[in-house]
Amino acid sequence: MFRRSSGRGWRLRQRSMALWPSWVCALQRQEPELILKTPLLQLADGDETLGRMRKLADTRSDCGLSLLERHQLQGVWPGITHGGLLSERDGRINPLMLLKALRKALADLPVTGVAAAVETISRAEPGQGGGWRLGCDDGSCLHQDTVVICAALNSPALLEPLGHPRPMQPVLGQALRLKITSGPTNWMSWPAVLVHRGYNLIPDGHGHVLLGATVEPGERSEPEPLQLMRHLEDSAPEWLRNAKVLEHWSGLRARPVERPAPLLERLEPGLLLATGHYRNGVLLTPATAEWVEQHLEDSLSMMSKS
Repeated sequence: MFRRSSGRGWRLRQRSMALWPSWVCALQRQEPELILKTPLLQLADGDETLGRMRKLADTRSDCGLSLLERHQLQGVWPGITHGGLLSERDGRINPLMLLKALRKALADLPVTGVAAAVETISRAEPGQGGGWRLGCDDGSCLHQDTVVICAALNSPALLEPLGHPRPMQPVLGQALRLKITSGPTNWMSWPAVLVHRGYNLIPDGHGHVLLGATVEPGERSEPEPLQLMRHLEDSAPEWLRNAKVLEHWSGLRARPVERPAPLLERLEPGLLLATGHYRNGVLLTPATAEWVEQHLEDSLSMMSKS
């Protein structure tokens, strides 16, 4: 849920929200069960937060935002002391199913996949036709007119030798799959995503829930932040505290240093950067793809005129 109403981040988010329905419709040809699940509910943790939510609901009702009072949320979060903000347009999509659908769609296009990892990028000599040389870890070398770097935490090592320093910080995200032994099991009254104190709870079938957050700088999973997430910083209801951990995942996200996420830049003719999405990689996928497409078309147009 985005609180701002202007700026690049807002525009990217709005564009992605507009594109997602058509994206899902197209990708359902590859994965019929791929759907957008809505809404998203963010619980208030105090009077100040509730006041901000009320203001958002009053000024952005046209964006699908509405305020729910605490008596309306007892079926979702018994004992809640404040209300929450409901966003009808926010929600979730299964990221693994999305990747599977994208790979299938890509297989239907005239695209050649390269399994080797790119280790270096250098400018090709004019006598070689210009463009870019890509050195791969298997010893091979590719020559391309245009390169789009989407390498997250590996991007700085590729860019630094070209004179484009773009440092990024790793931020660890953790997630748990929990089995509910008491409390809600069918999730009939639940939203697609519930957010409380920065932690995300996502119903995952009968009697199961996903709990996750991006909370730690660094690369190693530590037990203390995991315990804080497990108990929602001592605000978790008893049924969540008693849930059984079935699976635990962790992974790194790339956060640009001293630059807003994501990094969408045309660094040089034929060299594009589209990475560093931090926590919004899935959300901003359509808008990022559209940005890359537009710049690739511009590059092709320039090459055809030269």
